[in-house]
Amino acid sequence: MTTHIVAAGGGGFSMSQLGAPTSLDNYILDLTGKRSPLVCFAPTASADDPQYINKFLMAYGTLGVRTMVLTLWGADARRSVERIAEADVLLVGGGHTVNLIALWKAHSVDKAIAARVQASDVVLAGVSAGGGAWFEGCVTDSFGDVAAWNGGLGLLKGSFCSHFDGEAERAPVYTEAVANGDLPGGWACDDGAAVHFVDGQPHKFVSEGKGPKVYQVMPSDLPTSSGVLCEAQEMVVL
Repeated sequence: MTTHIVAAGGGGFSMSQLGAPTSLDNYILDLTGKRSPLVCFAPTASADDPQYINKFLMAYGTLGVRTMVLTLWGADARRSVERIAEADVLLVGGGHTVNLIALWKAHSVDKAIAARVQASDVVLAGVSAGGGAWFEGCVTDSFGDVAAWNGGLGLLKGSFCSHFDGEAERAPVYTEAVANGDLPGGWACDDGAAVHFVDGQPHKFVSEGKGPKVYQVMPSDLPTSSGVLCEAQEMVVL
């Protein structure tokens, strides 16, 4: 059984012009090895925003896949969670990271994901809050200003920073949090860049174009490092 996790700083259909699917969306689908995989979109972090859901359905509807939506704000929440067992891809949208994890735990989505991982091959993916959800910690603006938060599902070791180049406050807050120990070392992704993990180990660093980068960010005792090392990774342009 193989578990793929694709954690993106931003990008995909939700940030593309006119909401069209991107090379990152196609990369995620290709990991299933199936002609018509079932893709479950989780818009929990956006409070199941109907416009976000419609954008997903419009984008992925052009890709020849089967689609479903994990909805936790309606009467069918229990059945929606149960259907995670059927999904080949769980694609998690952006929004409010802390509320995402809180609702997932309240509705036992975390347990459903763990069971799905144990059952057979699966692809877990997400952008922004949906990228940080898989880690032990991240930086988030869920409390107002961007700050370190030791939450997340912990399926991946370490921490995550989305929008590394897209929001000016992200990079300094994240590197300082790693330097002073508020967060464990981890990965920072520009918009349009992602880390692809296979069974918990980093496998490939991918981007939608030549610009976006992934950085490994680790604490350091070197006198010239200011407490942190930030190393750009070799990217594969999709």
